[in-house]
Amino acid sequence: MAEIAKATKWLPHTIRGAISGALKKRLGLTITSEKIEGRGRTYKIAS
Repeated sequence: MAEIAKATKWLPHTIRGAISGALKKRLGLTITSEKIEGRGRTYKIAS
């Protein structure tokens, strides 16, 4: 999340909204997330 926020200059709640709204609902993509120690939460588009 921090990497996306830094790259886009968006707030975390905006990023989460884009992931859940645009990617999951509108495009029908499957998004997985996991919390990695020392890095935080990561999101991936499942293939």
